[in-house]
Amino acid sequence: MLNLESVEQASQLLKGKVHRTPILQSSTLNEIVGCYLYFKCENLQKTGAFKARGALYSVLNVSEQCESVITHSSGNHGAALAWAARQQNLTCYVVCPETASETKKANIRRYGGIIIPCGPELASREEVMREFLDSHESHVVPPYDDDLIIAGQGTMALELLDQVKDLEEIWVPVGGGGLISGCIVGAGNRARVVGAEPELAGETYESLQRNERLPPYPPKSIADGLLAGVGVRNFEILSRHQTSVFLVTEAEIVEAMRLIWSTLKIVIEPSSAVPMAALLKNKEKVRGKHVGVVLTGGNVQVDLAK
Repeated sequence: MLNLESVEQASQLLKGKVHRTPILQSSTLNEIVGCYLYFKCENLQKTGAFKARGALYSVLNVSEQCESVITHSSGNHGAALAWAARQQNLTCYVVCPETASETKKANIRRYGGIIIPCGPELASREEVMREFLDSHESHVVPPYDDDLIIAGQGTMALELLDQVKDLEEIWVPVGGGGLISGCIVGAGNRARVVGAEPELAGETYESLQRNERLPPYPPKSIADGLLAGVGVRNFEILSRHQTSVFLVTEAEIVEAMRLIWSTLKIVIEPSSAVPMAALLKNKEKVRGKHVGVVLTGGNVQVDLAK
């Protein structure tokens, strides 16, 4: 069963293999939101996103059983898996939407990943991967709906709580749910985990409201890393812990991204800005608190910020 011990085991195995990413603070942003913000810079992680944690933990657990791995991804998970597979001399295939960011596709190729194109919808990704597996032997590493992935992503929460001792909440963007569910398991009773999601990709919020897992919305949001539907395991964890998820508009995401760029002087992608956008929209819920904000990735096309 996936539990805190699972995340702690992942943390031990990944120690020294992924970056212990820094925490940044800004008195300006603290004043704007009215609380103490601690930005966990996973945009500075291996491959430019938190995804390296779960990908490497999965590969380390299966590398002796296979010669290649395969996944579907809009970019960051695919690049992370390609990087992790290269560490273990495995071939990596990534089913990737043709509409994915050119920056993210280039990142996949940079780490040796072989891209198999598909349509933008989740159904197309899964169908193309099934067709590939009909004629090729390869181990599937899911992007989020998987215990190894969840445990690996949860190591970020352990690290953050070790770096900030008095943390009360951790705000996390929600896509497939691997990171937020890992954070919930990893944080345990030490901090409340809160989700943030684009309105145009708000199926997790809607699923929690209805108490049933809904399919993903059409892929339209600028936050391209959050377009997948919430996974089965992930939704169960979110539901069991009665997790709050807040919605933000596209304009609010861009505003938050620009604000972080201009104050913290770092590059983040739109998906990373979603929690900050939610905090700006819901200041009364965090007033005076110590809040961790996960900046999940920095693989961005600069022209998106125009």
